[in-house]
Amino acid sequence: MSAPFVLDPRLEADGPLVGRAGGCQLRMVDDARFPWLVLIPEDAGASEIFDLPPDRAAAVLDLARRVGAAMKTAFAADKINLGALGNMVPQLHLHIVARQTGDDAWPGPVWGAGTRRPMAEAEKTARLATLRRLLE
Repeated sequence: MSAPFVLDPRLEADGPLVGRAGGCQLRMVDDARFPWLVLIPEDAGASEIFDLPPDRAAAVLDLARRVGAAMKTAFAADKINLGALGNMVPQLHLHIVARQTGDDAWPGPVWGAGTRRPMAEAEKTARLATLRRLLE
């Protein structure tokens, strides 16, 4: 029997659970500067997309594709950034970030750009509602 999936506490601390789809958690990163989701496949021991069987990897990437497209529309984004870095947290996770020309990190990456700005409660509630609608 394989080990159960356990979410890395650093990913959990990034922000609240938006929902689950396709055997993945989608969590919102609590940063008012960027609409940002983290897609976390609930596959124990996976740190790279190639750690998953080919059909599972394809399903995870397809979910990221669909979520990214929905975020681009919902947030009127100029660009969607999709990244799987894992240097700080090796558990497999994909960042999906809706970018606007001229945002706080534009045109560079969001990682290491300025200081995270936690959302006010009303903004967090509204963004969560928008993101949850994308999963319906």
